[in-house]
This record gives sequence, C-alpha cells and structure tokens, in this order.
Amino acid sequence: MEYVEPVVGIANCLGTPVCKYLQYHRKLNNYVRNFKRIRDELNCKMEDIKLQLKAELLSPLGKIPKQGVENWLKAVKEMIREAQVVENKVSNGRYLCRACNGKLVDEKTRELKEFLNNAPNASEGLAMDGPSAGLPLPTSELVGEEAVRNEIWACLMQEEVSKIGVWGMGGVGKTTIIKHIHNDLLKEQRFERVIWVTISKEFNVMKVQDDIADALKLKEEVGIPEPSGSNGCKLVLTTRSEHVCKYMGCKVIKVKPLSEEEALILFLNKVGPNIVQSPTIMPTLKLVVNECAGLPLTIVVVAGTMKGEDNPRIWKNALKELKERIGKVEGVEAEVIERLKFSFDHLKDEKVKYCFLHCALYPEDFGIEKDELIECWIEEEFIDDMSTRQEMKDKGHVILKKLEDNCLLENVLYERVQMHDAVRDMALSITRMNPRCMIQAGSQLEELPEKVQWSPDIEKVSLMYNSISEISIDVLPTKCQLLTTLLLQENPIKKISISFFINMPCLSVLNLSSTKIKSLPNSISELKNLTTLLLSGCRELRDLPCLSMLQELKKLDLSQTKIEEVPEGMDMLVKLRYLDLQVFSLKEIPAGLLPKLVHLQHLSFEVDNEKTSLKAEEMEPLKKLECFTGRFEDIGELNKFISSMQQSKKNLINYHLQVCSSLPMASGDKTVTIGGVQNWEGELIMHPIEIQELNIFGCDYLRSLVDDNSSFKNAIDLRVCWIWMCEGIECVVSLSSFASSSAHPFQSLEVLNLFNLPKLSALIMKDAGIGSATTSTVAPSACFSHLKEIMIYNCSSMKTLLPHWLLPNLQNLEEIHVSLCDEVVEILGVATSEVEEKGSDALIKFHLPKLRELLFSGLPNLKSICSKSGVMVCDSLEFIKVDEGCDKLKRIPPFVPLVGNGQPFAYAPPSLTIRSSTEWWESLEWDDHPNFENVLKHERSSW
Repeated sequence: MEYVEPVVGIANCLGTPVCKYLQYHRKLNNYVRNFKRIRDELNCKMEDIKLQLKAELLSPLGKIPKQGVENWLKAVKEMIREAQVVENKVSNGRYLCRACNGKLVDEKTRELKEFLNNAPNASEGLAMDGPSAGLPLPTSELVGEEAVRNEIWACLMQEEVSKIGVWGMGGVGKTTIIKHIHNDLLKEQRFERVIWVTISKEFNVMKVQDDIADALKLKEEVGIPEPSGSNGCKLVLTTRSEHVCKYMGCKVIKVKPLSEEEALILFLNKVGPNIVQSPTIMPTLKLVVNECAGLPLTIVVVAGTMKGEDNPRIWKNALKELKERIGKVEGVEAEVIERLKFSFDHLKDEKVKYCFLHCALYPEDFGIEKDELIECWIEEEFIDDMSTRQEMKDKGHVILKKLEDNCLLENVLYERVQMHDAVRDMALSITRMNPRCMIQAGSQLEELPEKVQWSPDIEKVSLMYNSISEISIDVLPTKCQLLTTLLLQENPIKKISISFFINMPCLSVLNLSSTKIKSLPNSISELKNLTTLLLSGCRELRDLPCLSMLQELKKLDLSQTKIEEVPEGMDMLVKLRYLDLQVFSLKEIPAGLLPKLVHLQHLSFEVDNEKTSLKAEEMEPLKKLECFTGRFEDIGELNKFISSMQQSKKNLINYHLQVCSSLPMASGDKTVTIGGVQNWEGELIMHPIEIQELNIFGCDYLRSLVDDNSSFKNAIDLRVCWIWMCEGIECVVSLSSFASSSAHPFQSLEVLNLFNLPKLSALIMKDAGIGSATTSTVAPSACFSHLKEIMIYNCSSMKTLLPHWLLPNLQNLEEIHVSLCDEVVEILGVATSEVEEKGSDALIKFHLPKLRELLFSGLPNLKSICSKSGVMVCDSLEFIKVDEGCDKLKRIPPFVPLVGNGQPFAYAPPSLTIRSSTEWWESLEWDDHPNFENVLKHERSSW
C-alpha cells in the first residue's frame, strides 16, 4: 500500500504536456520557493486578519465577526494544514519523480493564491453589528437617580426632542444613568440602532464620525444625519459642561448630587452589614457620607475604603481627614480629586499604590486586559518575587480585586478593567509629583514630545497608542538618568535613531510592541539594567543586535516578528524567566541554548513551524518551567519530556504541546495536539496530567481513542476533544467490559468534534475482538456525562448517531450538529434488542432535558430525528435547523412535556423554532399528528 500513492501520482503526471512536464522537472526548486513564499504570505495575512478582528471586537459599538470572515479564517487554517502535507510529501520524496512534485506544488500554490486573493477586505471592516442593535453594557445599580433617568427617557420618547445634553460634575453618575438607558433601549427595541461612542479628551473627530457612520451603515462621504424629528435620529451626550449642551442645541438636563438620604442608602449598600448595625459608628458614618457631597463615585470609593472597618476611632479619623483635605483646595473638581485621594492614600501597601498608578499610563477610557495588566505589574516589580510565576499572578489578581472593591478600577467587557475618568484625573495628579511621569498615551502625537518635556528627573514615559512614525536625532531627549519605563507600543514607528537609548542608563522596561520597526539600533546594548524587552507584533522586525550585554533581562517577547535567527548573545541571558519565540520565520533553535536558560518559567515557540521542533533532553534542565508552548517531532520525544517533568515532580500549569502537526488548534490552557503520526495506535507511555483539550488528526492507524489499554482512559479532566481525518477510527470509546472497568473515560468532556472519519460507525463500542467490535447496550456510568456539544462532519459510515441506551449519559447535552454524513438514517435510535424487549407498540421516550439546538445539513439518507416508535422529552429545545441535502427527512418527531400528560401530537417545546427552506417544510408529512404543524414555529432560510 505504501507505493500506491506515489504510483498514482506518476500516473496523474503522465497526462501533463511535455513542455510543462519538463518545466516541472527542471524548475522544481523555483516552484517550491514560490510555494513557501505564498504560504508564508497567507499565514501572515491570516494573523493580520485575526489581530484586526480582535481590535474591532473590542469596539464599544457591540460588534460580532462577519460570517464570511470567520469562514475564511477556518478555511485558511485547513488550507495551511494541507500545504504542510504537500511540503512533507515533497521533502520526503513521496513521489518518485521531480515533475510530479513540481506539479503538486504548483497546484497547491494556485489554491493558496486564490485564498490570498479572496482574503476579507480589512478596509471594509471585519466585524458587524451585534444582535438587538447593540450589546448591553455592564453597569452598577442606580440609587436615587430614577427621576433624572425618567426625565431623559421621556425626552427620548418625544418626537420633537432630537438632542439631549446631560451634564453634571465629575462622578455625579451621568455615564451610569445613560448606560442603564442604553440597555433599556436595547430591550424595548424602540430604535433600529443604538450606538454608544466614548469620546475622550484627546478625541479624534474623524474616528468618532467613522464609528457612528459604521454603526449606521453609512459611507462617510454621505455624512451623518443631523438628528431631527423627521428622520427619527436622537442624540444623547454627557458632559461636565452646561455650555457644551447649549452649544450643541440640546435639551439640557442636569444630573444633581444625591440627597442626604439617597447618599446614605448608597453608602450603606457598599460599606457592609456589620457597620450598618453598629450604633457607635453610625453618627460618624453619616458625617462621612455628608463629606462625599452626594457624588455616587466618591460615595462608593470612600465606602469601599472603609468597608468592614468597625473601630469608631478610625471612622472619626477618616472624618477629620476628609474635612482637612477638602479645606485645603478650592474648586469643585479639586475637591472631587481630594476625596478620591483619600481612598488612594488608605491603600496600605505601597506596591498596591504603584499598581494602581500604573493604570494611568494607558489612554483615557481604555479597557485594560486583566492578564496584560498583571504581567505589567510583574515586569515593573510591583509584585514581590515569589517561587513561581503563578504565585505572582495570583497575587496580581488579589491586588486587582482590592482595587475593584475600592472602586478605583471598574470591570468592563472582555475581562478588562477601566479607570473612571475622574479617578484617572486623580491618579494623574499624583504621577505629576511622585513618581514623575510623562503620560501622553492616545494623544494623537505624530512625533516625540519636545526636549523640554523630558525633565532630568522623569521616571516613567507613556506614549502608547499614538501616530509617531520616527524617532529622529533632532527630537532626542536630554539625559534621562532616572527613566525606568518607556512605553511606545501601538505606534507606527519605522525608524529609531542610532543613539536614542544612550542616555537612559536606568531603563528597565521597554515596550515597542506592534510598531513597524525593521531593526533595533545598536545603542540598545547600552541598556545594561533592562529587565523587560517587548517586541510582540513587530511584523517588520527581521533582526536584533547582539543581546549579550543585557544580562539583567528577565522577559523577552519576540512573538509575531519576522526574525529568522535567534538573536546573538541570547545564551548569555541567564536570568530570563519569560521567553516568547512564537515566530513562524524562525529557522532553528540552536542546540545547547535552552539548557543555559534554567530560570525560564514561561517558554513559547511557534507550533506551526516544523523547524522549531524540540528535543526532550534540551528541555530537561528547565525545572522551573510553568507555561510552555512547543512542538515535538514524534511521540517518543513528547513522552520523554512528560516523563522528565513528572520525575522532577513539576506539573505544568499551562501548556500547548504539539506532535508533528503543523496546524495549531489549541484554545484551552492544557492542550495536546497530535497530527500526522503514522503507525500510532493511540498509546502514550504517559499523558500530561489534567489535560483539558485533545486534538488528533491524520493518525490513520488509530482505531479508537479510548480502549482498555489507552492512556487517555484516565484523562478525567478532558474538556474538549477534536478528532479528524483519521481513516482508521471506528469508534471513540472501545472497552471490552464496561461493567467491570474502573475507568471513566470522558467523564468531564464538554465538546466533542468528529470530522472526516470515514470508518466511524459509533461513539461507543464494546470490543468483542479484533475486527468485530459491536455497539454496546451499556455505557460506563460517567462516560460523556458532562457532554454539551457534539459535532459530526463527513463521517460516512455512521448510521445512528445516538442510541437510546446512551441517552442516560447525555443529560447535559445542549447542541447536536450533523453534516455531510451520507449513511446517517436517524439521529436518536433504538436497538433492535430494546424493541423486542419492550414490544413493537411501546412508546419510547428520548429524554434530553437540556438540548437546545439541532442542526442538520447534507444528510441524504436521514429519515428521522428519532425512531418512529419514539417521542422526544426536551422542553429546552429552542432551534431545529434543516439545511440543504436532507430530502428524505419527512417528519418532525412528536414531543411530550417534562411534566403532565399532554398529547404528543398537539405539543411542542415552548421556545422551539424550526428554520428550513419553504420547499422542505411543505414536503413534510403530518398524517400521524395532523394538529402538530399548527403548534410549530417555522422560519424560512435561504441556502
């Protein structure tokens, strides 16, 4: 058999014209180079699309990915995997003549080019508007602000009012009120579109217009319509200035501070029940509330600071301190800042204060990823050094929780935190004094600030998210002897002056991520105190100067750059704890490099790059490793690595381990991907403990994933499993004796995806001997007991998806998707033995209490969703979609309610909707239950 494919390849090549045949033969190397270039371009385009899509999804306009974009990304992943298969065939001499290889490479190059040419147009946007005209915004409970909320709502409902201006002092609750109204508008669907746009002090008019035009589906040239009664557009703005409201021609509504009673209620809600019940504290507490001047922001911040404090003397001291602070300043805004400083000053740990102030380095109204923020705190050494990086991250989350509890940071969407603009104003007032900072993040700068702004005692500089394209010699700062942090990420910087870094002897953290630099100046070698160098996403960066002098470096991130060689001198960076080399273009990992970096806690390589396959012996000295992403050449190397980790009693906290395959599929925290391994029947000497995601494809010798001898039998924490393109797979679980087995395979599994498995005939089989496996009538009690989603695609031997005897294990199942399975006759089936046992007239109930979705397409032999003698019991079912290619499916199964004795022919789950073509719906047969059609909701879909 091993010679069949090469022979077929030659046969296919024989029909090629002679001139083309000779060209394939003579210019094979040229074809291969062109193939690799196009493949790399496509891979880069895919990464660019991913990054832009991620950025668009973070927009406050409630975006979701365009369907075409998601489809393209999925298809490109598969195409790049196929390209790797072609490259492997050519490099291994799979075909017996150069011409055949040339033709194969040429054809695949054409396919890659087509995908490249059909890439989504980034300039037209990659995301679209979310459901219900927008997405709800996270917000806090309103106290005592119902009157102004109702006033704003009433104006919105009046046709003659088109513009509403809501004004009030900082921290009075304007934004919170409008967030509630925004969410209410989404619920009631009074308007076709509801757009939320945040405008910071340093806003860009064109950007705001683009956001609004995009949400309204307008081209910029048309302009944004002026709100009026005739066009139905409304504008609501919030501002601290009444003048702005009047200038904009708005109906003016002022948000006033809370009354004493309302302020007290809000304060007591935040300060804790034990304080409320203390009669000795209550008189002082009321006076403290009065000092908050009825501002919800200062009330919750001060209450958060005093939460749980039951010492009356401390309350009296807090009252005295608040009075003194406010008495020292003049002006409403200054008083607000002083009240907020009260909370900052009461943070007991100085390093927690530094953690808070670091947030002010980001642009105004910026949502900061929690994990990124904690990484920054570690880089700045605000978190004390601990034995493991995970302990430091845990400490970071404790600090984050403290700042959130004190209302100094607020939670926003996508696991991010944000500073209220008034809180940021307070933080900035502190950073102007100690530590000395220059913060011009997101200020639309096109060049570095002038020399005079770079004072000699400056410690931290944040110029992130600007439009600086060059750092030239004429704008170089004077000596910055105390500068420790320089943040230049997200600027289109193409060039940095040669001598730029010479005057920064104390620089510790340098962030140049997502800039357009092609190389770094040699002066970076002067930064002998540098501990963190971040270059992630510098897609033009091809080389670095020698790093041997940077011996204090602890973190180096070169991910998504274009470097081809590991930087010279990296073997001298013996203090490195964090190294990210997820670089597709990297040609090799020099032998002997990793064993010298014994302090590494985090190590990442590009698993899609076969040139960076690792040897277990190189990894063995890394005893402190906690987070690891990498690829091994074969199962043996993976086993050696896992064995060495277990022998050192070291468990990885986060890992993405890959064998052979060049297609990254990992999405979980603890993932193993095995692809293209021949002669592998599923055994591993040992598997990673607590594995959560398993991806297997292209392993043709694999017959089942779990059997009596399988190492995956005890992978009790596995959550997600993908199996695809494995020609030998007959079932997922095959055990000789379920009843006596102590194994509980897949007891935690939630997602199961089975793609392109031509021999798959059942999920579970009882192994009665080689080649004679039969479907079981009993399953291990915990097997699939947490399964939520199952997707079956192009499995041509499957006839019945889920037998009735397996359903007791599937009580948590929510979604079933089945596509392109030619032999599937029914989804839920009954074994012949069960029919004989119960009698042919017995009514068999299929209990699936959590099932929500059934999606079918390309099932030419599907005749029924459940056996004709069965009824479905699943009140939770919301959606059945029947797409093209299910012509033999002529009936919807009857349903019975979970409770009661309702007649099946007249009952359907209350939220069930069926979507299909009109033609298919009209072809259904209702003879057995003539009234059933009337209780079903049907929506037409287009194929």
